[in-house]
Amino acid sequence: MKINLEYWRQAGPTDEGHFETHTLNDVDETASFLEMLDQLNEELFAEGKEPVAFDSDCREGICGMCGLVINGDPHGPQQTTTCQLHMRHFKDGDTITVEPWRSAAFPVLRDLVVDRTAFDRIIQAGGYISVNTGAAPDAHSVPVRKEAADMAFEAAACIGCGACVAACPNGSAMLFTSAKVVHLGLLPQGKPERKSRVQNMLAQHDAEGFGGCTNIGACQDACPKGISIEFISRLNREFLRSGRVK
Repeated sequence: MKINLEYWRQAGPTDEGHFETHTLNDVDETASFLEMLDQLNEELFAEGKEPVAFDSDCREGICGMCGLVINGDPHGPQQTTTCQLHMRHFKDGDTITVEPWRSAAFPVLRDLVVDRTAFDRIIQAGGYISVNTGAAPDAHSVPVRKEAADMAFEAAACIGCGACVAACPNGSAMLFTSAKVVHLGLLPQGKPERKSRVQNMLAQHDAEGFGGCTNIGACQDACPKGISIEFISRLNREFLRSGRVK
């Protein structure tokens, strides 16, 4: 395949960015999108140019590190992670535009790499339990309703990639925050911090500069794990039950 790339270049957070172009020939349609970027960097290096910086780690769709806006869509045309997007979803001769996540709360560090530590600080604000569980209890010692267990597992599938923020016109991280709040709130071990958790994590969400949720739904469409905006409704109910009203 022949692919024409337009990719974002930015030396640092305070530098002005711009697009550069490069044409790749002989791109294997079975290659992943990140493998295609590896090929780009090999060619740039051979030409004596600086490789393009981008995030990656497991390349198995479970770590949440990869995150690119591809032709205007977070993670590209398929509802999956960037590392699991394959070049067969594009056509020979296509022009592909690659950008970093666009959010004030995710400043660009370099090229396609953004700082997502805002998510870490939201987790630190309340994404923990204080129960001293000791050794692992027997599986049947603490009954959990199947409905609650299934929903907790669904929420726990969030990998914190940030696609929800990149897709939201408001730059909101409410889908991410709701998944973390609801996940722990549904389980017995998470009950002691239930009220303080939702208050503190929402306060941190706002402090980081994320926008408010207006129920557009673009976040769930972009989420590679298919997390539903139903969790945002549950988050709102948790907040009301916590006794604090904005």
